[in-house]
Amino acid sequence: MTESSRALLGQLIARRAGLMVPGAYDGVSARLVEHAGFEAVYMTGYGTSASRLGLPDLGFAGLAEMVENVRQIAAAVRIPLIADADTGYGGPLAVARTVRAYEDAGAAALHLEDQVWPKRCGHLAGKEVVPAEEMVARIRAAVEARRDPALTLIARTDAIAVTGFDDALARAEAYAKAGADVAFVEAPTTIAQIEAIPKAVSVPCLFNYAPGGRSPLLPVARLRDLGYAIVLLPVQSLFAAARAVGDYLAALRQAGEPGGLESRLMAFGDFNSLLGIPALLEQEQRLRSAPDA
Repeated sequence: MTESSRALLGQLIARRAGLMVPGAYDGVSARLVEHAGFEAVYMTGYGTSASRLGLPDLGFAGLAEMVENVRQIAAAVRIPLIADADTGYGGPLAVARTVRAYEDAGAAALHLEDQVWPKRCGHLAGKEVVPAEEMVARIRAAVEARRDPALTLIARTDAIAVTGFDDALARAEAYAKAGADVAFVEAPTTIAQIEAIPKAVSVPCLFNYAPGGRSPLLPVARLRDLGYAIVLLPVQSLFAAARAVGDYLAALRQAGEPGGLESRLMAFGDFNSLLGIPALLEQEQRLRSAPDA
């Protein structure tokens, strides 16, 4: 991840034109996002916990697992990576360490949230949030910790489900004043709330387009008209993959053998191309056949 990639993401966000960013949970899914022509990719914490640990998004994935996934995904693609950093895994000093680790691993942006630890998926019941002052300290720590000023810091508040919508807006603005570049007000429950958020916060806003969650899912064109800068599709690729694999395995179990199910698979050659194998083999051959200096 280069500084120019982070700067590019900043420019895309500044347009406030609803940059659609699909989620990825590993290197292959990230490559598929890039291959499809999207301008940025999102590393989902929900998907990281599910794919790497086989566990739900209830605080099981810690800093080490998350940073390693950032590193692997960032290395797999050229487009900017937005990464879930949960609560920052502790107080302000821990947040500073998290920001440096994510930056070193190649993230172009990361989001921090104001839940207590262990956190839970933003569209599940039973969330708790820290006092706003504690989250302000986390954001200040993040601002001081980043080495590259182009690293985008996204402040997420989960307060709607805990202390109400008005408090969530007040928190979002307080986090913006503390130095956050983007506001992420999680899980609005009405269209009126969705419409109000970009008008009430002074920095660009993010909408989390979570299927099956608490928020009404307006058309992306409408979200763009409202002024949302980023529209995350956090888990759609994970759910699509899980359904495809599940359907294939069910068909395989019923058929009793794999013959005849090839139409459900990506072709071997296409998958090799996705991974860049032809170019790598060509590079290896060139290096082996280069004349001695």
